[in-house]
Amino acid sequence: MSGTQAWGFTDDRGTELGAARVPRRVVAYVRAGAALCDLGVTPVAVYGSGHDGEVLDPAKEGGLGAAAVTYLGPGRTLDEERLRSLRPDVLVDVTYDGKSPYALDEAVAERLGVPLVALSVGGELTLGAILDRFAALATGLGARPDPGGRSGGADPTPAPPVTPAPPAATPSATALPAAERALREAAGRGGVTVLALSGAGPEQVHLARPDAWPELARLAELGVRLLDPGPGPGANWLTADWARAAELRPGLVLFDSRAHATPPDGPLADVPRTAWNPETPPSPAAYARFFHELARTLTR
Repeated sequence: MSGTQAWGFTDDRGTELGAARVPRRVVAYVRAGAALCDLGVTPVAVYGSGHDGEVLDPAKEGGLGAAAVTYLGPGRTLDEERLRSLRPDVLVDVTYDGKSPYALDEAVAERLGVPLVALSVGGELTLGAILDRFAALATGLGARPDPGGRSGGADPTPAPPVTPAPPAATPSATALPAAERALREAAGRGGVTVLALSGAGPEQVHLARPDAWPELARLAELGVRLLDPGPGPGANWLTADWARAAELRPGLVLFDSRAHATPPDGPLADVPRTAWNPETPPSPAAYARFFHELARTLTR
């Protein structure tokens, strides 16, 4: 950060970003925006990915709806003039390859003349490392916990420096460890095998490779018996038919709950299931909710 810059951040592409003042008007990819909202920085707007439509997917919403955050539609086709009218100070996206933002063309940020932060959510990082990076960004953007326990918004006007509460005193600091303890206990009670998948219509299903997904790798560390779909093409998913999924004989299905995915049916219709959003907001609160729900399902 130079002497003329009040704010600086190096994102997960290694791009050094700076601004003359701390950004207050944040526009973000919906996954990143929902995480920031949990962490105390409410975006002025969010945009979707190529999977998303003109209405915000309820599975991805998190606290954005309650915070009345504007949804702009898919990032690759958004109205740049509408985006410009929101006067963003910073854009926040995710990256899966450590090179390019996922949901927005970087040229949009260049035309607007605002920094674009891209944080990694790929399998090369642990879930803990991903959560730490989003927490660091939120802190850098002036995150302010709401006294009532909800996330506070990012004020468009400069605010005085914030002294963060000690980690043990904040709800998010204790929620995730408690959820992990509950999940470890639930996983240790029985030998339920779990298959994570994303339905792709009546003929196809994408079967998740647990090691490629930071949150699934964390589930395995906590004792959840995740099924690997076996050899075949695809780094994150093995694409097969539903009969192949049934052959793995899962005791529980983690199904992709996003709007574009097909719910389990056919040979897996009677298998117990719980929702899994492969784009869960990278915040302790969001993962605590997911882990608690999975723990409850495992103990039924």
